[in-house]
Amino acid sequence: MPAPAVPTSAMAVQVPLWHHYLQAIRSREAQRAQDFQRAENVLLTVLERVHALDPRFIVDYSRGLEAFQFALRSSEDPLDMEVPLWVDAEALLIEEPEATQPEDGPELCRLGVPREGAGLERWTTDDIFTASSEGDAKCRGHIVPGKVLCVLKDLLVAAIVHCKHHSLIRPGSLNVASLREEQLHLSLLVSSGWRTINFHVVPVVRRKLGVPALEGAQQMPGFPEGSLRRILSQGVDLVPASTQLWRTSTDYLLTRLLGELGSLQGHRLDSLSILDRVNHESWRDGGRTDGLTFGHLKTVLLWASVLFPAPEDWAELQGAVYRLLVVLLCCLATRKLPHFLHPQRNLLQGSGLDLRAIYERVEGFASQPEAALRIHATHLGRSPPPRIGSGLKALLQLPASDPTYWATAYFDVLLDKFQVLNIQDEDRISAMQSIFQKTRTLGSEES
Repeated sequence: MPAPAVPTSAMAVQVPLWHHYLQAIRSREAQRAQDFQRAENVLLTVLERVHALDPRFIVDYSRGLEAFQFALRSSEDPLDMEVPLWVDAEALLIEEPEATQPEDGPELCRLGVPREGAGLERWTTDDIFTASSEGDAKCRGHIVPGKVLCVLKDLLVAAIVHCKHHSLIRPGSLNVASLREEQLHLSLLVSSGWRTINFHVVPVVRRKLGVPALEGAQQMPGFPEGSLRRILSQGVDLVPASTQLWRTSTDYLLTRLLGELGSLQGHRLDSLSILDRVNHESWRDGGRTDGLTFGHLKTVLLWASVLFPAPEDWAELQGAVYRLLVVLLCCLATRKLPHFLHPQRNLLQGSGLDLRAIYERVEGFASQPEAALRIHATHLGRSPPPRIGSGLKALLQLPASDPTYWATAYFDVLLDKFQVLNIQDEDRISAMQSIFQKTRTLGSEES
């Protein structure tokens, strides 16, 4: 089906609208990156003092991708600051608890210290360690994440006081009163000029071993050749899952994958920046209401990059945004957004979000995007801009009230409508159908 003709006058107005909005976002990127760097430098200075007080906690300086990701965002969701533990993870015992269902979340484990292990004495002190029973021949005891968080909190308080007393950080940049111990992390507000950034300080155990469950992901198209295998071979981290258990975390790997997409030609990251801005300003009312996070939208982009791997899929800005919108609307309609590296996990399950209301807002933007793209009134002139083409509008009239449509003939109609976006590769349509089928079978339906 050929794309419907768009009047020349409509294109003259509509194309600059999308690019003007993108330019406005880009104009803030450099300042946001600088704000992040200033706030990060303050926190790194404090963490250097933490390391001096207790060498078991080390400072991670390899965080260039975090600044890159923060610059892409308009949302103000908290940022993770990982504090690696100076321990040989491969020497520890990884003990899985009783069998859990895959949809329950990331793999959980306890970190045991072997009785025969050498060089692990610093990890058997009472402040972070709980001894096992004498009858356990292999395991001396476990490194307890709840205890580690308590020790790290006390160290941060002492480090902040020291840095302020010795003028190592700017006055007003950090306040001990903002340090809060939450269930799985420490929350800390850092001022960077006029912007205050909320960091989640998280102890992390680095593992060099890869995870067998991720091997299938290495075959996904849409990424630079060899990049998935190279990134996934770096292994995964362990972060607190509860006071007693650790869990695997792939956040760093996903950020690396996002960086790989940035090395490709096209508007992949631009489309993410636009939707994150619209999500923050419009769908979440300037951050005043709960809703989708940058992590949700990042996952949508990763899946869209697999579903649409050809460079021409991302050559045009509006088409790139609508590729993300179609994937996002499908996930909201089915109430299932698969984790990119663990597809059996549904990132929307248990989120507590009003997915129907979010769907309606996303659909409203997809049908009439110009209101959300308005930066100020003069950008649109005196007359209202044209709506999106009839083909795109038909594509986006989706039955959110009845997600079963996505599992029936309506899905075939949706795929036919993709011709509007010049998506004619049968293999890619088949791949999309397979992925969307996967979203329909994940987890249980939320009410």
